[in-house]
Amino acid sequence: MQKNDIYTVTIDDLTAEGSGVCHIDGMAVFVPDTAAGDEAEIKMVKVLKKYAFGIVHKLIKPSADRIQSDCKYCRQCGGCTFRHISYEKELEIKSKIVKDAFERIGKLHPEFLPIIGGESRVRYRNKAQYPVSCDKNGKLICGFYAKRSHRTVPIDDCLLQPESFKKAVDIIIDYAQEKKISAYNEDTNTGILRHIYLREGYHSGEMMVCIVVRKAIERELKGIIPRLTGVMPEIKSIVMNVNPEKTNVILGRKTVTLWGSDTITDTMCGNETEISPLSFYQVNTPQAEKLYGAAKEFAGLTGKERLLDLYCGAGTIGLSMADKASSVLGVEVVPPAVENAKKNAERNGIENAEFICGDAGEVAKKLADENMLPDVIVADPPRKGCDMQTIDAVCRMNPERLVMVSCNPATAARDCAVLCERQYKIEKVQPVDLFPGTGHVECVVLLTRNN
Repeated sequence: MQKNDIYTVTIDDLTAEGSGVCHIDGMAVFVPDTAAGDEAEIKMVKVLKKYAFGIVHKLIKPSADRIQSDCKYCRQCGGCTFRHISYEKELEIKSKIVKDAFERIGKLHPEFLPIIGGESRVRYRNKAQYPVSCDKNGKLICGFYAKRSHRTVPIDDCLLQPESFKKAVDIIIDYAQEKKISAYNEDTNTGILRHIYLREGYHSGEMMVCIVVRKAIERELKGIIPRLTGVMPEIKSIVMNVNPEKTNVILGRKTVTLWGSDTITDTMCGNETEISPLSFYQVNTPQAEKLYGAAKEFAGLTGKERLLDLYCGAGTIGLSMADKASSVLGVEVVPPAVENAKKNAERNGIENAEFICGDAGEVAKKLADENMLPDVIVADPPRKGCDMQTIDAVCRMNPERLVMVSCNPATAARDCAVLCERQYKIEKVQPVDLFPGTGHVECVVLLTRNN
């Protein structure tokens, strides 16, 4: 097998990244933009010792699962890896991704509940972060990074975002072009405009516009306020975030409110929620409410339990359970998110919730040292999962039930395997699709103390 060779194959399966898999002389070949059951001529583009990569040269017979993609950018952008297959098949694949992670990585065999699918494959996101750069003619362009790169793909309208986002982006780009505000260059750490960051409350309709810049330019941005608010009354907050660092981290530490409120509000699980630029807030509100509903059911609260909410963000999970707990203690490392959580508790008249700012592992260790013994722990860690300090502290606190909410089944399976080597047993896993069309899937896991 050599580069540029052409083979006729049948696609056997799909990976979590959305690439089809076929086998030639026993070697696995990964082919993007294919569906299981496709018959195609493929051209080899990279051949390694144990596997290879190909592209479709000619589609001979399409799979029954294949559909016409409704997005003209998905091949360039790479964000929606499953846009070319039916949603029923996508849910089947995502269920398999979760099941495989726990059985193969964790060597665990819990009860797997049927996946909770999304209400829509379009316009479901409440947040977008658009990188800004220049084309070869020096004109500002805005869109998303191509897969595995920092090359900006100009996108006129992303079908995952609200239509209002396109309107705001167009106004900002036109204004920046007119005022000669340069695009940030990541290689040289020069230029000004880095990202356009937008948030919208799903239930409230309130919008926040956050303009991310390399250095503060309040004076230059003042003129954009009437242009945005004059045609978009849903905008309640316009802020400037300053990030001078040579980094691919989007937001910097300094945020200045240019107009309106410092935050916007939305409703999550019946609670009014305050959201700042730095707050973690699930991007698909209807599906997040189902996700948190599953977590609340797994927690099995009766009104007597002390609940510890690790990686709590703006407090949405813990506050959604506060009515069934005797007390809630949330832990979050981002200071603005902790302030949001405190205000959210006050705003909703929740008096049995308290929030601490600090690293989850360090705070959990301190609580364990102080013999703080919660009955139930909920953990919603980042993609990298929990560190060993957190797991050690959780085991020392020895709660009756542990509920893990995860955006990465692989790290969730790894962490659960460690917990099950200690004093826990895994009961069940609930997959939830928060990101239809993409390769991401969330899950909620219930572990109980093994006496």
